[in-house]
Amino acid sequence: MMDAASHRCESMPTPTAIAAVTRCMLHTNRLLAGGVLRLPSAHVGRRLRFADGSTAGIYRETRVIGREPSDPAVLIVGFTLRVVHTAWAHAAFRAESVLNTVFFAGFPGFESKLWLRHDERGRYRGLYQWDGTDQAEYYVAALHHVLGPVSETGSVDYKILPDRRREELLRRPEQLVNSASGWSQAWWRVVDVCPPWP
Repeated sequence: MMDAASHRCESMPTPTAIAAVTRCMLHTNRLLAGGVLRLPSAHVGRRLRFADGSTAGIYRETRVIGREPSDPAVLIVGFTLRVVHTAWAHAAFRAESVLNTVFFAGFPGFESKLWLRHDERGRYRGLYQWDGTDQAEYYVAALHHVLGPVSETGSVDYKILPDRRREELLRRPEQLVNSASGWSQAWWRVVDVCPPWP
């Protein structure tokens, strides 16, 4: 297994990002029309604990049915929203966030996403299965243009885990133990799932 990608990819130029997101939106609509973009509920309600001590519950899953990655990579994205601080505002964001599906589901290599509630520090996370590390990096480079304007400055972060399948990672989170600096307190490293992943 390869280590987590430790470099930070640069945000792509704005015109390139606009074009990439537009293509994504069009492809997402095709996925919806084809009936292959689904919202499974089997894992909704499970809570994930992370190495920094924070916890967050799964409130939605988005999955493209019938896809299996040939070059699997797990992507974890974290961000803190600028003006969403009250319980009511968080509930409103979770409800409307389904509309944001058009900004990611049509990107090349997307397989699935677990949407996590905000943790004790107000940070949201998305835990994705991607097909191809390069494809995941391409998405993240465009994502800065979508999340940046609505997130607290410097709060948008990510980690890519090459050669990983999400199901295996959540079933056996202990496989992510690593002596590298920062891993012991990592905001992205899952250390426990409750109830256990099937």
